[in-house]
Amino acid sequence: MMIMKTRTKFLLSGALLSLAASSHGAEDNQLFGGTINGNVNFASDYVFRGESETLDGDIPVVQGTLSWNHNQGWYAGVFSSNIKFADPNLEIVTAPFIGKAGEFGDSGFTYDVMLFSYLYPGASYSNYTELWLKVGKQFGRANLQLEVTPTVDDWFGVDGWHGVNYALHPSYSFDNGVKISASVGYQDLTGEGAEGWGHWNIGLSKAYYGLNFDLRYHGSTVDSDHKVYGTQTEIFDDRVVIGISKSF
Repeated sequence: MMIMKTRTKFLLSGALLSLAASSHGAEDNQLFGGTINGNVNFASDYVFRGESETLDGDIPVVQGTLSWNHNQGWYAGVFSSNIKFADPNLEIVTAPFIGKAGEFGDSGFTYDVMLFSYLYPGASYSNYTELWLKVGKQFGRANLQLEVTPTVDDWFGVDGWHGVNYALHPSYSFDNGVKISASVGYQDLTGEGAEGWGHWNIGLSKAYYGLNFDLRYHGSTVDSDHKVYGTQTEIFDDRVVIGISKSF
């Protein structure tokens, strides 16, 4: 049974890669007036808002994204990754999404509105959806984005818990192709027994021979007194993550 589950993880990621590659090879790469794009990422860990999604980096991850993008800013797709938690049923996250991105007139300020659902096969009791809201501005080689992301339903399926993630995402691109990017935020969490936490990351990335390499440091404010994670705070320990991705 464990062998079958492990194979399922990698077959799912491999399927996304194959679909993305075959779509790219199609004439004009067009579908319903938009283009099909794919991305595959291999990383030493999957850190989301300061939290290791692989039980403190116990396993590496293979992640895939397949998306449709229209020139009017509409987009939709699905993201998938293997994960590992104390709950043995949480082995895969599959996340369909749909959104609209664009610019406020000629102001130079951009927006991005997206519905993103976290679906856990075999553990549907943890499913939930967030509404991602982003506003950004380019300043020469620098970019700054503000994110406000509320949950649409119960956070991680916990009855009565709701969250809002507030974050700033600055970045700067150098002449040599190196990009430095960071994020600092606070995951607010409300409900009986709930408690929020701060999180941040900073890293360097660069494209080389068609691959994108990313080296990133993650941290958070979670400690052993946290109401939610007091028994497993090691998943919030500071850590360095190395990733290699390829887009199609």
